[in-house]
Amino acid sequence: MAAHRKPRQRSLSGRTARTAATLALAGAASATALEGSGHADPRLSPAAVKAKVDALYREAEVATEKYNGAKEKAEKAEKSLGELRDEAARKQEKLNSARAALGSYAAAQYRAGGIDPSVQLALSSDPEQFLDRASLADRAGSRQAAAIGGVRRKLQEVDQVRAEADGRLSTLRSRQAELRKHKKTVTTKLGEAKRLLAQLTEKQRAEFAGDEGDEGDAARSDTRTAAPGARAPRPGSAARTPNARAAAAVSYAYKAIGSPYVWGATGPSAFDCSGLTQAAYRSAGVSLPRTTYAQIAAGERVPRSALRPGDLVFFYSGISHVGIYVGNGQMIHAPNPSAPVRLAPIDQMPFAGATRVA
Repeated sequence: MAAHRKPRQRSLSGRTARTAATLALAGAASATALEGSGHADPRLSPAAVKAKVDALYREAEVATEKYNGAKEKAEKAEKSLGELRDEAARKQEKLNSARAALGSYAAAQYRAGGIDPSVQLALSSDPEQFLDRASLADRAGSRQAAAIGGVRRKLQEVDQVRAEADGRLSTLRSRQAELRKHKKTVTTKLGEAKRLLAQLTEKQRAEFAGDEGDEGDAARSDTRTAAPGARAPRPGSAARTPNARAAAAVSYAYKAIGSPYVWGATGPSAFDCSGLTQAAYRSAGVSLPRTTYAQIAAGERVPRSALRPGDLVFFYSGISHVGIYVGNGQMIHAPNPSAPVRLAPIDQMPFAGATRVA
């Protein structure tokens, strides 16, 4: 019957069919492009790789200095905690001795009469006798009262030291958590930089490392002369350095040329930027703080126009990089994981300030 007949399906033909097919293909292509965009890793140009790696190294260096600062604080907290625990142990030993002495006194008292004299007097039926002998009881119990008071004081001292130790333990754990956080940041940034550098050829990576590498090699091969073209003062010379300590630090820096950059390292075979300056002055008998932002405050600030060999030169607005000035506009510094300790011009980076170590 006509009422139950299924309607005829109209087929697409001509222009309508072509339009539908085009839209379907376009949609499929768009979906494929969108799906692939989330996983695409296009090869960057060498210039783009260099720019990205430079940025990653800068971020890693900032995190490295934060890590160095947190590590220094953690080490101090750990040392302080250890000292408190030692103090607590000594006080506990004194407490134990006081308790043992009190126990011996109580035992002797028991053997002598079994009942404290003050208790015996309190039970006396003669009030006059009680009043007359009360002072004797007080004197008799004075040693015991003093012993008890001593034990109480020592117990309070132990509790106080332990409470302070608990606070320092909490501080230490906080520092350790901060360390882990900064370490993760550094390793993530450096890992990404390494992945990007792997896209370059060996020649391109060498070019990325910088042109001053040859100067560094030359300076390392003969530390008695300035690096070719660098016009640096003779290593170890005190002629233009402000003092003998600065001369010794400059000499150490020259000998470190060619050593690898390793974040968190302070020598003697590898360094990060502030680790190099700290080690150089440590060799001269001067104790510098661990981080760049602390080192800049470790001496007398000097203008760029008054720089002398041995001065510490700092870079970037966050004071995240440091080198040792060696004269003629040159410094020795530990640049990044792609470049070893080397001689370089100080105008290579944004200058932030300089400090002359006393």
